[in-house]
Amino acid sequence: MRRLSDYMLSEINKVYQEADLEFEARWFPLFYVLDQEKEISIRDLSTRIQLSHSAVSQLVSHLKKRGLMSSHTDAADGRKQLITLTRDGERLLVKIKPIWSSMIQAIEEITYEDRDMATLLKGLTAAEEGFARTSLSKRMQELLIAQNNCQAVEHPLNQAIIE
Repeated sequence: MRRLSDYMLSEINKVYQEADLEFEARWFPLFYVLDQEKEISIRDLSTRIQLSHSAVSQLVSHLKKRGLMSSHTDAADGRKQLITLTRDGERLLVKIKPIWSSMIQAIEEITYEDRDMATLLKGLTAAEEGFARTSLSKRMQELLIAQNNCQAVEHPLNQAIIE
């Protein structure tokens, strides 16, 4: 999955470079959400794109230095910083949206060409939903506890202690 993700990000970045756009594929989630929301807190953005608050803060700081995003204090809650696109960010968004459309179409083409790809995408979605219900770490911990309980009962020394 990591190799596929790295490959896709690399290929998408090639398209941005060939279009002479200073945009990185890793920025996509932030721009995508801000295209829909116009203004959002870092915490809400973090939750929405499923990245740590720290990672989102660092990325936003980077994009603020590039002049693509800005932030201001929420009038209703002074603890919240609300993120918005700057004019330069909005201009860049207009330029990159056609690339997003072509990306979606290219992925759809691959999905239609090969049923395994469609199955993979459905499987990844199912895995994400399953882990959202109960995290992988929690599942593993529960299995280890169950395994340890079984071993404790089955081990002859433990049986002697129990008796």
